Amino acid sequence: MRRLLAFLVLLVLCVSRRMNGEVSGQNWKEINKINRKGPYTGIVVPNAFEMNPLLQSSSFHADPKLPFFDFAGRRFRIGELEKKRVIIVMTGLSMLNAGFATQLLVTLFKVKGVVHYGIAGNANPQLQIGDVTIPQFWAHTGLWNWQRFGDGAEDELALEANGDYTRKLGDLKFSNFNNYTKSVPNLLNRVWYQPEEVFPLNSIPELRQHAFWVPVNNTYFNIAAKLKNVTLEGCVNTTCLPRKPTVVRVKRGVSSNVFVDNKAYREFLSSKFNATPIDMESAAVALICLQYKTPFIAIRALSDLAGGGSSLSNEASLFASLASQNAVIVLIKFISLLVS
Repeated sequence: MRRLLAFLVLLVLCVSRRMNGEVSGQNWKEINKINRKGPYTGIVVPNAFEMNPLLQSSSFHADPKLPFFDFAGRRFRIGELEKKRVIIVMTGLSMLNAGFATQLLVTLFKVKGVVHYGIAGNANPQLQIGDVTIPQFWAHTGLWNWQRFGDGAEDELALEANGDYTRKLGDLKFSNFNNYTKSVPNLLNRVWYQPEEVFPLNSIPELRQHAFWVPVNNTYFNIAAKLKNVTLEGCVNTTCLPRKPTVVRVKRGVSSNVFVDNKAYREFLSSKFNATPIDMESAAVALICLQYKTPFIAIRALSDLAGGGSSLSNEASLFASLASQNAVIVLIKFISLLVS
């Protein structure tokens, strides 16, 4: 009985130790061993179907001695891509997962820059499925102030005039999307978009700064200009796109915890924010890199029209694999152009 009690106490202590999220001494040894070979370029990817084409590429070579490091439910894959040292981590879906994985990446490892890639919906009618977009700015468009029915734009502007700068960004007025007439009030009223609060490293603790449009690294964005002639895939089996996909640097991309498959909202994001790719992770990666002053860029291949197409179903079911492959093609070429 005493042995059983001792075992149960030891088990509880081990579980509680793991639940604390503490980095063990053995983990630190492995992290230090990895960092001695750094610095690395961090590669952040949302899901397995986007990551697998990269891992299966002949350009990627896992580290023969320490190919991966597991921590907090994430696997950090160590190796070389185009002879550049890289650490690859899969985030999982959503802003929370993307931010958490990126936070671990830039705090645990010696990372000199972060490249995020994956697929996205398309809000830009000038581009097509299969094109690969590289925005200059990213915003989180899921932090809202949802007005009560009866309040109008003048109430928000008054708050802004009094110094409430969290409400200064444009609004989505639901009555504009009424089926019959815009003049009839809508009980949903309107949503005001708010900037994120960031706590930059090495600043005064708890001193918040607002951030909405987060820029990518200028050097990375200039390198991306050299990718416009990269050859991309244009067919899935016997189904081919109207033209060969291209790589395009665009002004803005947006992210939120919303899978956008709605024509009206797609058009709103395009007209209001001049957004092209719409996804669920990139802005979170951008915000973490902003706080840690880490160079960042995102590469997003367009897999669907975010509800804007003529098809009754979302196009990603057909073109996600093609878009994933195109994103990987562009990523590999981008890494090859980085200075070691």
